[in-house]
Amino acid sequence: MSKYIIPALFVLIFAYSFVKKVKPYDAFTEGAKSAIPFAMSVFPYLASIFVLTELFEASGLSDAVSRLVSPLFNLLGIPKELTKLVLIKPFSGNGALAILSEIYTQYGVDSYLSRCASVIYGSSETVFYVAAVYFAGAKTKNLTLPIIISLIASFASCVFACFICLVM
Repeated sequence: MSKYIIPALFVLIFAYSFVKKVKPYDAFTEGAKSAIPFAMSVFPYLASIFVLTELFEASGLSDAVSRLVSPLFNLLGIPKELTKLVLIKPFSGNGALAILSEIYTQYGVDSYLSRCASVIYGSSETVFYVAAVYFAGAKTKNLTLPIIISLIASFASCVFACFICLVM
């Protein structure tokens, strides 16, 4: 049934454009043309996020911060083996995926740590990436409060994920 959703969506869009007397190809190309300036405005934000993420990892700061906060995370129910995942996820989805893959390899996919890591990966967001994309087009540039709230929510989801995996 799900394989028919996309074709049905195309048919509906074409039917709607016919009723509204809009040329779908022209509308699509106009939309694509307006996306290029937006992509150019987002690029500096994304580039800075990617560079900072790589610097965080390559400098060893990631390991140092992981060692520093792992006792606190452990008190909140997050195993120390998952500290690096919790720290990198707000910055990089690909980096978090690499750490998740390492956890699977080291502990097996059915272990408590792997289940926690899976739920953490799936229930948290790349906060800084989303903020860069979302706020690049927004008029407001004061990102402090939204990012703090997003980081708190992301961390709460990590604590809750480990608790759920513990009781299940």
